[in-house]
Amino acid sequence: MNEINPKDPENMAAYIESLPRDLSTAWLQGLEKPLPNYPKIQKILISGMGGSAIGGDLFASYLAPLAPIPVISRRDYGLPSWADGPDTLVVCSSHSGNTEETLSSFHAAKERGCSLLAISTGGTLQREVLASGITHWYFNHTGQPRTAIGWSFGLLLALGERLGLIHNQQKDIDKAVAIMKEQHQRLAPTIPFIENPAKRLAGQLLNRNIVIFAAGEVEVIARRWKTQINELAKAWASFEGIPEMNHNTLAGLVFPDALFEKTSAIFLRAAMDHPRNQKRIDLSMQFFLEAGIAVDSVVAHGDGRLAQLWSLLQFGDYVSYYLALDYGIDPTPVEALNTLKTALSKND
Repeated sequence: MNEINPKDPENMAAYIESLPRDLSTAWLQGLEKPLPNYPKIQKILISGMGGSAIGGDLFASYLAPLAPIPVISRRDYGLPSWADGPDTLVVCSSHSGNTEETLSSFHAAKERGCSLLAISTGGTLQREVLASGITHWYFNHTGQPRTAIGWSFGLLLALGERLGLIHNQQKDIDKAVAIMKEQHQRLAPTIPFIENPAKRLAGQLLNRNIVIFAAGEVEVIARRWKTQINELAKAWASFEGIPEMNHNTLAGLVFPDALFEKTSAIFLRAAMDHPRNQKRIDLSMQFFLEAGIAVDSVVAHGDGRLAQLWSLLQFGDYVSYYLALDYGIDPTPVEALNTLKTALSKND
């Protein structure tokens, strides 16, 4: 076991290293957990927030070109009007089981007679679900919700296979696990700066306004980069999708020009990108450079769509981690979020 970095007393590095193991374990557990004999499901909504929602985002994005029914990830209170009746499966995913927005969705789904499944490590969600006779998938994870992405996605992927929405995912899981283990050998904390591309990129992002861009299915990974930079490095970051940004963002590369010299644009690329989006990325990078904005790109590795998505996700987690260390800040606590929750509770 590597010595714990004094800047990382809760050992966030270990959680990032465990991504491939978590993904594999969650997938296998999801294949064995109890699953009701649902009516014919016509649509799926996954309710979650923050670190618990990113698994639903990734699941919905990954299934978009594969599943014969719509799969939607939702981050809000309640449910949209179309989520009604037993042919809608609402999956409530909350790491703690106490997320108020997700509990609101659970209550709405129960009132509307939707098919239901809950995923959490316990909390109010587990208690209410079990009391109602609804299936609950428990998973054992003690870290921050954002470190449980392997669990929140792996369990959902197993659900998708068991519902017949996707097939033969074991080989894709194996490829994703393999590329992350291989990539870890280049990105781990023990790898020196000069040989570690994640450390080098983090160094380039220090004291910068960061924007992450990605196309199509990879846009969800740009969101993950953004939220990890926020929560680990406590740094400002944003993300945008391609091709949409070509229809507006490029027009904004004029003012305020003083901001541009402190901005870095990171473009995530993958072989799965639509050929036109690949060309759009090339041209967009050129536009940004001409505006005086620092530009870099990170290319996905691995065999297949799932492996490429997870290679980019893992790389972004390491970049966010090293950026936190460069700022000299503990990557684990999120005091601002705790302060907000306390303030919200006082206003109830």
